[in-house]
Amino acid sequence: MWAVAKIKKSEFEMFKRELINKAGADIKFYCPKIEYHRYFKNKVKRLEKFALENYIFCYHENFNKSIFLNKLRFIKGLEYFLDGHYQNQSEIVNFIKYCKGAENKKGYLTQAFFKAIITKKAKFISGPLTNMFFEIIEKQKNKLKILVGSVVTTVSDNNNYLYRPV
Repeated sequence: MWAVAKIKKSEFEMFKRELINKAGADIKFYCPKIEYHRYFKNKVKRLEKFALENYIFCYHENFNKSIFLNKLRFIKGLEYFLDGHYQNQSEIVNFIKYCKGAENKKGYLTQAFFKAIITKKAKFISGPLTNMFFEIIEKQKNKLKILVGSVVTTVSDNNNYLYRPV
């Protein structure tokens, strides 16, 4: 059964080790990531970021037992397990399949994943407009017509600019 855990990002590796120690080696983790590039002092650095910020999916057969989850509540790096994972297993499984279908060969989410869920406003993660917010005027097949400040422009799917919903 899948469970969704909110973790402390700085203690991610510690959380995984502690959970494996307490639950056993048969636990699975899934955390969708994005890869992007930033310029630092005339050099391009490759960075990665969790797509769901500080949430991670964990799978173990015993997650359907509340006693088992209560034993895991105080492991290092864990803030809490989200309630309702019993009732929402099909949605969790469908979301994980959707994420895995939108991954590239390296295992990072592509921009197609975000384009499908963006409705009105978004923020650039990479490219020359990094950290700028924009509004979507029109969605087209291979591009978005957007409003950045007072400038209307078009962002093609072919470029490597990443953006995420706000």
